[in-house]
Amino acid sequence: MPKAKTHKGIAKRFKVTGSGKKAKHRAANRGHILGKKTAKRKRQLRGGGIVCGANARMVLEAVRPSL
Repeated sequence: MPKAKTHKGIAKRFKVTGSGKKAKHRAANRGHILGKKTAKRKRQLRGGGIVCGANARMVLEAVRPSL
């Protein structure tokens, strides 16, 4: 049987937390075209986010297929 492969697109966008049960991600809309966005909006986008529950399970299976 072939090896299970990591989904590279998901691996680039998410990091597994220390407990291994959740995934962290960067806020969307923070990459470019920042001149037209207000300071308040950019400040609120500064922090990342945590993926929990069923979505976290899907991300973790894609990032760590062998576990």
